[in-house]
Amino acid sequence: MRIAIDAMGGDAGPRAVVQGAAAAVQAWPGLSIDLFGPRDQLQTELMSLPRHLAVAGSRLFVRHAPETIRQDQRPSDALRRGGDTSMAHMLAHVAEGGAMAGVSAGNTGALMALARRELGMVAGIPRPAICTAIPTRGDGRCYLLDLGANVDADAERLVDFAHMGDIMARHVDGLGAPRVALLNVGSEGTKGSATVREADAWLSESEALNYRGFIEGDGIFAGAADVVVCDGFVGNAVLKASEGLARMLIERVQATFESHWSSRLVGVLARPALRRLKGELDPVRYNGASLLGLDGIVIKSHGSADATGFSYAVLRAAQEVSRDLPARLARELGARQHRTQQE
Repeated sequence: MRIAIDAMGGDAGPRAVVQGAAAAVQAWPGLSIDLFGPRDQLQTELMSLPRHLAVAGSRLFVRHAPETIRQDQRPSDALRRGGDTSMAHMLAHVAEGGAMAGVSAGNTGALMALARRELGMVAGIPRPAICTAIPTRGDGRCYLLDLGANVDADAERLVDFAHMGDIMARHVDGLGAPRVALLNVGSEGTKGSATVREADAWLSESEALNYRGFIEGDGIFAGAADVVVCDGFVGNAVLKASEGLARMLIERVQATFESHWSSRLVGVLARPALRRLKGELDPVRYNGASLLGLDGIVIKSHGSADATGFSYAVLRAAQEVSRDLPARLARELGARQHRTQQE
């Protein structure tokens, strides 16, 4: 399996990306990675890999791309002038069949626009939806989409999101009948915007989905659904708020145990449990958002991700490749579109 990576997209430069790619190669047997960026800079990072990652460097290959898309660059400008950038070269490599998936921590809008142009869409989906998993009660997780690609989504798009999330949960997580819900300000059918109520009416008629109706924000983390659908504005706000809350809780718990000598003693005894809690809540563990609806696999990493966080995004891409996700999306969404046209 070969994955292409835009090595220049992260906030901190290519070091975290290269080290994260090396960690992913170690964790996934048979994985090879093409790194796109300025050749000399990437070769320097490969030569500087920590000792425990050095062996993995033999499965990382540098592909020269002299320019970089800025985080503040407009998508339209990236489309016109970004042809020689690490992101554009990476996506072209995927489109040409040189790699089976692409990963970038770069400008989200530019990544969306360039990926749509290079790879195209499946089954008449007009724009990709950004989808990621978030932790829920126990050891569960829930897919939330859209997370910012479609700030204003009509009812038809929300229905598309529901079907794409259902396909993701079934084929990547192996769930037989994922519980699908619409995020709303209340569970009553009279609440919410006209768009959400219209989408609810359509989804309620679908026999292909295990649709559970409306869900409120607290239900996401309670594990009341496996797929939660909303427009990109709401989804992005929910995601960023949950990440901030998780970090605050971890910091508060640590500060509480360090505040007094007696608390520090208890903290020493509780350290294994605290370490486990931090691992379960840390957003880094869930880094890697899928651009669903593309005719190919593209994963968006947090721009601020460290090496560990970036490795999770690469492994997410490898997992979707192993499940042949785009082909499953195309087949099932295409069949649904055909049925709709016949009706």
